[in-house]
Amino acid sequence: MSTTHSERLRGLLEPLVSAKGLDLEEIEVSRAGRRRVLRIVVDSDDGVDLDACAELSRTISTTLDESDAMGEDEYQLEVTSPGADRPLTERRHYERAVGRLAKIQPHEGAEFVARVLAVDEEGLDLEVPGVKGRKPTARRVEFASIAKARVELEFNRKDKKEEEA
Repeated sequence: MSTTHSERLRGLLEPLVSAKGLDLEEIEVSRAGRRRVLRIVVDSDDGVDLDACAELSRTISTTLDESDAMGEDEYQLEVTSPGADRPLTERRHYERAVGRLAKIQPHEGAEFVARVLAVDEEGLDLEVPGVKGRKPTARRVEFASIAKARVELEFNRKDKKEEEA
């Protein structure tokens, strides 16, 4: 998808997504045989449920049908939330990951896993789990020093409601 086409779609769709209280994370147009697939990824601080995706899909579909943004060719519209393996690239992604484990790859040094404790303008406060009975250690990482980061799945993690009870 060309940059101008992407910008045009973003300009058309971002107000619709924002009106639903969501963030437009990604727009991707790809080929699936003869058809094109328009994939819209949305998120919010509280996550996105299936009903919100379905409602937004109907709104986007109507808007695209009334415009010529996708041209005359057939396309399939997918509105979805980010997957568990989505990279953390924006400050808001890190803020949504507070309390969760993240795998961090710095520009320099070895990759490590740590729990995100706090996020501010410059970076992250992390807790690196101790190994072999050692206590966890605090670590500060600036955004500028992060090459890649993503949330690590925890299958035995207690959710906030369980911890508050």
